[in-house]
Amino acid sequence: MTVLEDSPFVRACRGLPGPHTPVWFMRQAGRSLPEYRKIRAGVGMLESCRRPDLVTEITLQPVRRHGVDAAILFSDIVVPVAAAGIDLDIVAGTGPVVAEPIRSAPDLERLRPITPDDVDFVAESVRLLVAELGSTPLIGFAGAPFTLASYLIEGGPSRTYLKTKAMMYAQPDLWHALLGRLSAITLTFLRTQVDAGVSAVQLFDSWAGALSEADYRQYVLPHSAAVLSGLADAGVPRIHFGVGTAVLLEAMGEAGADVVGVDWRTPLDVATKRLGPEKAVQGNLDPAILFAGWETVERETRRVLAQGAAAPGHVFNLGHGVMPETDPEILTRLVALVHEVSGRS
Repeated sequence: MTVLEDSPFVRACRGLPGPHTPVWFMRQAGRSLPEYRKIRAGVGMLESCRRPDLVTEITLQPVRRHGVDAAILFSDIVVPVAAAGIDLDIVAGTGPVVAEPIRSAPDLERLRPITPDDVDFVAESVRLLVAELGSTPLIGFAGAPFTLASYLIEGGPSRTYLKTKAMMYAQPDLWHALLGRLSAITLTFLRTQVDAGVSAVQLFDSWAGALSEADYRQYVLPHSAAVLSGLADAGVPRIHFGVGTAVLLEAMGEAGADVVGVDWRTPLDVATKRLGPEKAVQGNLDPAILFAGWETVERETRRVLAQGAAAPGHVFNLGHGVMPETDPEILTRLVALVHEVSGRS
């Protein structure tokens, strides 16, 4: 067993005991860190994701500062669709904005397959990071087909997903063609990261919670499963995460991940009953609790750790990403607390 395979993070993902419960944070690379804001000053988000020197430094910042058990590659979910020929930008304060949304069969032809050469900057970033991180695992990163499709169809972020659902219901052939193409792009993107040396991957289906279980199973699950099953021989743990997915947990567990990320709405012991005894869990402290004072943070962290003990493996995380206003010192203290409370002889 290599040092990385024997790390607390990878062991927890595989349901194996370790010296303590590992912890990392979604959106830990950036936003809340002053050193991130300094290095990103005047550099657009997409450009930042395409520069291996910047990706390396930004990814390493929270590892240095907080002592987390895993790094996550600094990237954005739209990086591979931009590489696939879609004209888009990541607008500060808004998010991804697509110049010409995909709403018809001719539109779909603008979304071409990608090759590893299209995202060679990502592979280079991973290689640089693996060399720097040593015994700290690096998590690969990609958006899931449904969440990517919602941006491409809506043209940007949405609260209602009206255009997305309209295509899903009224044009199912076009819908499945779009998600099939996105699943192939996502699989290539993740496989490129695995081949370059990441120790695990996470598939973010951030907006899947907008769906009923029946719709998720019919319109989304086959495409997420295509990505996750396509990595079954990759030899690295696969994490699957969504927001507002309490009613989807069983279905998301069936998509093929080794670890299911759980947002803060569902207690981890309840999630474990729904997912079954084979799945490790990740989560799930409410990011807002980090603003409620240390006494509350400590109490709620102990609760999450106690509930996470019901699963065969638990990776401590927030129930969604770090908010930009979060005090970085709280995150550093939280990592130390998780390690202390969960430490095993």
